[in-house]
Amino acid sequence: MTIIACSTVLGFVVALGRRSHNPLASALATVFIEATRNTPLVVQLLFWYSAVTFGLPPMAQAFEPLNGVFLTDRGLYLPSARGGAAVSGVMAVMLIAIATALVATIAGRRQRMVTGKPNRYGRIAAAGALAVIAATWVVASSRVEVTYPVAGKFNFSGGITLTPEFVAIVLGLVIYSTAFTSEIIRGGIDAIGRGQWEAGRATGLTDGQTLRLVIVPQALRIIIPPMTSQYINIVKNSTLALVVGFPELNFVTATTINQTGQAIEGIAILMLAFLAVSASASLLMNWYHRRLALPTR
Repeated sequence: MTIIACSTVLGFVVALGRRSHNPLASALATVFIEATRNTPLVVQLLFWYSAVTFGLPPMAQAFEPLNGVFLTDRGLYLPSARGGAAVSGVMAVMLIAIATALVATIAGRRQRMVTGKPNRYGRIAAAGALAVIAATWVVASSRVEVTYPVAGKFNFSGGITLTPEFVAIVLGLVIYSTAFTSEIIRGGIDAIGRGQWEAGRATGLTDGQTLRLVIVPQALRIIIPPMTSQYINIVKNSTLALVVGFPELNFVTATTINQTGQAIEGIAILMLAFLAVSASASLLMNWYHRRLALPTR
């Protein structure tokens, strides 16, 4: 999910960059897209793994971009929060508050479309969600303990460790997927006629407002179907983590087969796992596409 979200956001930015009238931004976006799309993913994963493993300093000379964050050839070390039920409670309250704010925002937009009258449900819900999250954090902060990585004789202790293999697979998949999602988004935006842009400007909207309020809502109907296939490809491409030695699901299945000798059962479970994830993503995207579809008589 993290890779999908990051590639979508970055893809939107790159798509706007390629459509930009600024020649430098357009050229940089074009070079990035063409170079990434025409290079095999396996080669890119090996490149990022080599860059992380051999291009970063050793532990004794760890790079510290932020306080408590260390970057070395052994991985990325981050602070971690410990508090048991307190941390779980804070996360649960945050998710509930965010979900409530989203529901209120959607309900407010629907009422505005039906009645034509503006409302502040979304802003009120967002402010309430932030207040609830802040209050919950203040109450639970006394029970939350933040641990920072500490350099030892041979390695760091404490905090969270992200291995070079994990960093390489995340960087590789995000960058590779961004090139494809950006072209899908750019194609959807370009498919909307210039008359829509002119209509938005005629009503007094800026180009940014026209893009957000007029163009993107219409382009989503074109973007969603190919984006569904791209999301499924991201899930399937995660199996290439084997080339950098990351123990993903396929690696775990191979280890289980070696220990049990049940090859057919192990491969069947692996196929069912990927089928369940891909089918869930497809169903969710198809449901969202149906919600965006124009009503038919």
